[in-house]
Amino acid sequence: MFTGIIEEVGTIKNIKKGIHSATLDISAKTVTSDLALGDSVAVNGVCLTVTAFSSSGFSADVMHETLNRSSLASLKSGSRVNLERAMAANGRFGGHIVSGHVNGVGTIIKKIRDDIAVRYTFRTDSDVMRYIVEKGSVAIDGISLTVTDEGEDTFSVSIIPHTMGATILSEKQVGDIVNIETDIIGKYVEKFLLPAAKQEKSSGLTMEFLIQNGF
Repeated sequence: MFTGIIEEVGTIKNIKKGIHSATLDISAKTVTSDLALGDSVAVNGVCLTVTAFSSSGFSADVMHETLNRSSLASLKSGSRVNLERAMAANGRFGGHIVSGHVNGVGTIIKKIRDDIAVRYTFRTDSDVMRYIVEKGSVAIDGISLTVTDEGEDTFSVSIIPHTMGATILSEKQVGDIVNIETDIIGKYVEKFLLPAAKQEKSSGLTMEFLIQNGF
């Protein structure tokens, strides 16, 4: 589990590409201070497993599903990436619950300065938008952010100067692709309620009927 508070910006040193997979070699200093084989590190919001490491970086494999669902397939040598180690049990919960399992990607369609902040607007598909809630949490490339407003297929966030300086978001321009992970709570609530909704439909017994009859 992660919090969406980026610890370090690393650099892709090398990418070994397979037919439907890849191995990333990432240059980093802060996150390698206490790494062990098998540890989890979020790379642009995607949870990856450490397969090798040294004081100057680490390696991680990226499987077919992850390449299809995220923007990691577009990385190249020299690309800068947001890095966060899995949350320690004694750490502060500064962001929100981030699993590192992205829902999909979005495209930056607008970037506007708003006094000290910068306002980004993203377009994404309906499978992601269904979980976007105004004033709710969202992770963009692994960064814990708050949704300022939402539309039919777009939503916006406002970025403070600290976040701009501590992450790669300042380097992103209109047209760039980002990883999006929506708030995990909404996904679980929907999953829990879905069987009840299906049961109501098949039996004809609905909440409206129960209320009308005094239940």
